[in-house]
Amino acid sequence: MRKIFFAVMLVGFIGYAGFNLAESITPYVSIAEARATSNGVQVKGLLDKNFTPQQTCDEFTFSLQDETTGEVMRVKFDGIKPDQFDDAYHIVAVGKYEAADESFHAKKLLIKCPSKYEGKRDA
Repeated sequence: MRKIFFAVMLVGFIGYAGFNLAESITPYVSIAEARATSNGVQVKGLLDKNFTPQQTCDEFTFSLQDETTGEVMRVKFDGIKPDQFDDAYHIVAVGKYEAADESFHAKKLLIKCPSKYEGKRDA
């Protein structure tokens, strides 16, 4: 009886851990793929120079450009502008696309700056 109880507990724990791990993994996708899904994803791109980033009291808005296709998407981040945002070469936005306001709502931003050991890249 004890062995069955521990086996059931072990299977339950593995199932619970697997479900939570799968839920926390967010794949990298293109801007077009982000618009097509309602799941949480990561979108990597360049800062669109044609849109001036704007900070309100609780939201930071900017535009992200796909490196390969040139497609542009508005990103709304719940928070303040990250410190190294102006020096960013690549930006990764983690969140999901909301069709209602045609923008990507980011929970997290990852700023990728050029290495100090490399020469400056042309933007």
